[in-house]
Amino acid sequence: MSPLALILIFVVATAAGYKVIRDVPSLLHTPLMSGMNALSGVTILGSLVATALAAATHNKALGFIAIMLATVNLVGGFAVTERMLKMFRER
Repeated sequence: MSPLALILIFVVATAAGYKVIRDVPSLLHTPLMSGMNALSGVTILGSLVATALAAATHNKALGFIAIMLATVNLVGGFAVTERMLKMFRER
């Protein structure tokens, strides 16, 4: 696939994602964040498999970076979700 096509797919996916998230009512943000945390777990699993199957050293390095970024995304997502849930708890 050409780099131009990949950039176009990225731009369209970014615009569509922004449109979808912008129109979500604030009441649904917490359940959606929990679902995205689960999806981040799948992303970590996918990056682990891709890194394990990588042949070249630079591909393994990119896989390691992907694993680290997906882990930061997962941990940060759970931290933000926990903060949001604390707002709804009674004191």
